[in-house]
Amino acid sequence: MGQKQQLDGIDLGSLKALVLVCDLGSFSAAANRLDVNQSTVSYTVERLRAVFRDSLFLRQGNRMLPTEKCLELTEAARRMLDQLAAFTAEQAFDPASASGSVTVSCNFHERQIVMPEFCARLRRAAPKVRLVVLESAVHGKRQLKQNECDIVLGPIEIFGEAYFRTHLFTDRYVCVMDRGNVLAKASPLSLQDYRSAQHIQVNHNGEWHGLYIAALEARGVPFEPTVVLPSHDNLERIIAGSDLVATVPGRLAHGLNERLSVVEFPLDVPIHIDMYWTARTAQSGLHRWARQLLAEVARSRPEGDGTS
Repeated sequence: MGQKQQLDGIDLGSLKALVLVCDLGSFSAAANRLDVNQSTVSYTVERLRAVFRDSLFLRQGNRMLPTEKCLELTEAARRMLDQLAAFTAEQAFDPASASGSVTVSCNFHERQIVMPEFCARLRRAAPKVRLVVLESAVHGKRQLKQNECDIVLGPIEIFGEAYFRTHLFTDRYVCVMDRGNVLAKASPLSLQDYRSAQHIQVNHNGEWHGLYIAALEARGVPFEPTVVLPSHDNLERIIAGSDLVATVPGRLAHGLNERLSVVEFPLDVPIHIDMYWTARTAQSGLHRWARQLLAEVARSRPEGDGTS
């Protein structure tokens, strides 16, 4: 069989399988994502190996590692699939009759201040559209690259020509404490007072640390928390009635318990919340509308520190 005849046998499904095996490092994981048997993916890879005269993947432990040629082919296939998705996207979009799904990856900050209103407005305008929200942590770029999500929100930087970005808003850190705390009357706190306080830190299961920690260290102020939590769950209840101080984004402070006081953080540390997406959904009517709605919701409240 000639090379041209072999190339004629490559379809979009084969290219999708190639990209997924490369991204996930597993035939079985790729098969699960494609909702096919593992043998189907194995057969597809064997056909691609014959066409491109390369082993494409080599097993190392529990992972299938791509060869250099495979990496080149995968990036070409990814661009092709993204372009085709853009070409076939519906240009006219009516949210009232639209169906489909929008998957957004973000963290507690964005879920608290953006998702409630976004979800409510989406349900009113596009009742047939399904919304899926994922935990981003530090995995936003990988989730976007592997098509696990359509949109990533957060104070992150994703570089590369394959990614689109728009700025949503800028938040700033504040300190939250019980109203009976001796530091509750000081706004902003001095660095000396902040350093001597009993701190509670949210470390997102150890995967991400607030930007304020690096800013403190740059000023020679060590951050030594007394209590460490994996998430913001129950943060208010733990602070109430204690001497603990939490450093959180200002917009989160707006809806806090009345028993808590919010004062300015001693340093000006901006938290730039951006929205990212890829060419796969860039021209999709549904996803363009969802991105516009997200931006409207995120920008609807004035930027501020939330102190009170």
